[in-house]
Amino acid sequence: MRQATVLIADDHAIVLEGLASLLRSEFSLVGTVADGAGLIEAARQLRPDVIVTDVAMPGMSGLEALRRLKAEPIAVKVVLLTMHADAQLAAEALRAGASGFVVKHAAGKELIAAIHKVLRGGRYLSPHLASDVFTTLAGGGTSGKGPLTPRQREVVSLIAEGRTMKEVAAALRLSPRTVETHKYQVMTALGLQTTAELVRYDIEHGLTAPPRQD
Repeated sequence: MRQATVLIADDHAIVLEGLASLLRSEFSLVGTVADGAGLIEAARQLRPDVIVTDVAMPGMSGLEALRRLKAEPIAVKVVLLTMHADAQLAAEALRAGASGFVVKHAAGKELIAAIHKVLRGGRYLSPHLASDVFTTLAGGGTSGKGPLTPRQREVVSLIAEGRTMKEVAAALRLSPRTVETHKYQVMTALGLQTTAELVRYDIEHGLTAPPRQD
């Protein structure tokens, strides 16, 4: 019986290696990549049955890569992985065409189960997210254009000042990964694609509080 083929994308080498080791026991692993652009190119060439991709990656996020793939004639199921149990993000992923959404700390047997389910034509959500995601999809969740959290405002404000991700992380005593996730969530909620668009939106709409006084 033919094994289903899987392509993995994650910008952390150790995580990528761990996912590859995990999935090889159940599926035919056809490739691994470290960013969204590489994911799109590999998907075009390898035509896997399933793509497992991290959400927050440098250059192009997993969600943006998903959107681009869905605009092409590539019949592939996509399962998104994330460090954060964010129902709004999961709902956005499903709207964009994702077949599954798995929180990384629950990955393992759950990820394997998710891949099997999407291969059968179903959708998979980490169980503790499912109720909130369905509420959001039904229109009962917080509006994507609603107020930002205080932390999101801080991140956007510093980005608008021209700071790099590392500088923002240092200023807020966060990891660069966490800063990237906050930035990504804001851009997803506002339908923005680039940092330049985020900065312009901040200037035009007063997205953040007045500049910080250091």
